[in-house]
Amino acid sequence: MNRNIAYLILLGWMMISSSFAQKINVKTGIEVLKETNFKVLQGKRVGLITNPTGVDNNLKSTIDILHEVPNVQLVALYGPEHGVRGDVHAGDKIEDFKDPNTGVPVFSLYGATRKPTKEMLAGVDVLVYDIQDIGCRSYTYISTMYLAMQAAAENNIEFVVLDRPNPIGGQKVEGNLVEDGFFSFVSQLKIPYVYGLTCGELANMINAEMMEKPCNLSVVKMKKWRRKMNFEATGLPWVPTSPHIPFAHSAYFYPVSGILGELDYMSIGVGYTLPFEMFAAKWINAEEFAKALNAKRLPGIIFRPIHLKPYYSVGQGQNYQGVQIHLTDFAKARLSDIQFHVMEVVAQLYPEHKVFEHAPENRFDMFDKVSGSDCIRKEFSKNHRFADIQSYWTKDEDTFRRLSKKYYLYR
Repeated sequence: MNRNIAYLILLGWMMISSSFAQKINVKTGIEVLKETNFKVLQGKRVGLITNPTGVDNNLKSTIDILHEVPNVQLVALYGPEHGVRGDVHAGDKIEDFKDPNTGVPVFSLYGATRKPTKEMLAGVDVLVYDIQDIGCRSYTYISTMYLAMQAAAENNIEFVVLDRPNPIGGQKVEGNLVEDGFFSFVSQLKIPYVYGLTCGELANMINAEMMEKPCNLSVVKMKKWRRKMNFEATGLPWVPTSPHIPFAHSAYFYPVSGILGELDYMSIGVGYTLPFEMFAAKWINAEEFAKALNAKRLPGIIFRPIHLKPYYSVGQGQNYQGVQIHLTDFAKARLSDIQFHVMEVVAQLYPEHKVFEHAPENRFDMFDKVSGSDCIRKEFSKNHRFADIQSYWTKDEDTFRRLSKKYYLYR
């Protein structure tokens, strides 16, 4: 290759790379822990609950960081759903083993038990939690945190949360509280569907409001995080929190379609290149569907017609049509409401495919658990109108906002 051409190509790649460079504006809990020379862990035997998202600003794993710290003994690792190294598919059970990088034993919290047992905690002085969450209650990492806090309290072990940003910010609160009879691993806590707290703030709330016996809790706060920040504003590198949350913006869309997605009734983009960002089926006409949804003039949202063939999951190999959701004004958009508007328009345009008359009944239980109540399904089924459930879906939001402000660590 001509040297001048090679030089121009190299220069072009350098310019492209620099255009993607982003200043990191926030220090996460692990960075602050490093700055303090690991003071809260000095001289202690540490059990670490983490996964691939537990990294510093240079993408070094918290596992390896703590393993190398003098006078801090990393004695156990605990893996949530998807595992410590992120090598387990959603819902698959995980077995205990030894971490090949460090030789530290790894205990599964998504296998025979989801709460650390006394045997798992033997020889541990402090449990450390370092996982990036996505701010939605049905995402199971916060359930793992809650059960681990209980185990820490029962076994007189300290609990330390290395705080991380809520990727959708600290201002959105959406959905009803979980009701008795509907608590599960996908709705373990009495909080709204979108709860607007960091994991450290949530841990403080759990300890004060939801624990019969509070644990000895410390939160290593971030520096320079603000509630109005979405993840892009932090400048932090994004590590996929699970296989279908590959990008930071994927976290914005998880509450958009995650409840409806439990019915395996339409494609929500899982199995295509737009996980949680779309709604599609073989019986939808993309253009008329988009037109009807856009006629609702939902704040901050535009629906674009889309034609696709899913690679796996719902609709695999079939020609589907539907809509992709575009968030034009994130602050104004009501994320979790979108799926209910979609369900309403389906009933209007395609009455033979009304969601609760067409979706498999064996999925209703999971829909109710993720919704935190069966009232959403039962009331919506009567007329297939969002207006019939809107007041129920939103009834707890203002009360929760007032309560949660007591536990804010950031403005």
